[in-house]
Amino acid sequence: MMRAQGSRRVKPRRRALVTGGGVRVGRAIALALARAGLDVAIGYHRSTREARRTLRELRACGARAVALRADLADPPAARRLVARAAQALGGLDVLVNNAAVFYRTPFAETTPAQFDELMSVNLRGPFFCAQAAAARMGRRGGRIVNVGDAGAASAWPGYIPYTLSKAGIVVLTRSLAVALRRRRIAVNCVAPGAVLAPAGFSGRRWQALTRCGAGSAEDVAAAVVFFATCSEFITGQIQQVDGGETG
Repeated sequence: MMRAQGSRRVKPRRRALVTGGGVRVGRAIALALARAGLDVAIGYHRSTREARRTLRELRACGARAVALRADLADPPAARRLVARAAQALGGLDVLVNNAAVFYRTPFAETTPAQFDELMSVNLRGPFFCAQAAAARMGRRGGRIVNVGDAGAASAWPGYIPYTLSKAGIVVLTRSLAVALRRRRIAVNCVAPGAVLAPAGFSGRRWQALTRCGAGSAEDVAAAVVFFATCSEFITGQIQQVDGGETG
């Protein structure tokens, strides 16, 4: 008599939202997560064409993927982005707070509007995205990965509001790690150094900044994938990806 073979249980795919996932480092993160076997939603604001291209690339990796437009400076929009991503993917296991704005703000010339924009997108947006995501992560727990900046540990007098926002990301990471650990949600931060030249940087300026070498967006993405898939016991960590610049 032949024995009936038991059916093999298929492990469900994990689902991730990457804010600012259509371009630059966010695109590299989204693609790395898809290649690691996750379904991926990407949030974008103005980069419609780039987001559509990234969406095609994600689907070519075999991932279920969706691109969703949102302005993270608006807290209700940040919450709606998370809700829409969870609805599209059938749940949410990973949030990557990557979206940010970056531009020069000399101390004597910084306006209240500039200060507010940098804080709203770079810090307040991740807070409310995390709040909404944690509410949707079930009994299996989840992972929140914040993307900071090596500049948070340095003095950049021409970028004070930006570095303030990224220093806030460090505090947010450590505080959420404690607040959410009983819910099995690990919260960590990846802090990149020089990996991609910011928009508007001259070639000479970028060469001066990277005279000791530069990394790649894929280096940052690899660190994010680690935190997105590691043990829940690894939480509250700040991983510098800067070639040792911050020691």
